[in-house]
Amino acid sequence: MDHVDFPYRFDGRGRTAGTNEADHIRDLIHQVLFTSPGERVMRPDFGSGLLQLVFAPNSDVLAATTQMLVQGALQRWLGQLIVVEAVTVETEDASLRVTVQYVIRRTAARQTQTFVQGGGA
Repeated sequence: MDHVDFPYRFDGRGRTAGTNEADHIRDLIHQVLFTSPGERVMRPDFGSGLLQLVFAPNSDVLAATTQMLVQGALQRWLGQLIVVEAVTVETEDASLRVTVQYVIRRTAARQTQTFVQGGGA
């Protein structure tokens, strides 16, 4: 086991479930995206604020702002682990879909992951 899996759970042997580096980084991105600032007591500025934008009126300006907000949060909190190449944010009803294209610094592996929060999950 390289890293503790998120969300925390037990494996088939009753031990803490583990995961590899690529999945661990995906888990970290998920935490940054869907944690609201103020939600963590010891790190009140952690997160992206993305969930607050789900019900905002949809527009090109909001989409551009959201992409920059997400990219900045990922760079701030995970910049030592990944290089963010592109972020796409789509909203539909109460569902939020975020696609992040990034490179893992240690291995130079390029990844594209989609994260969904809300009704369309």
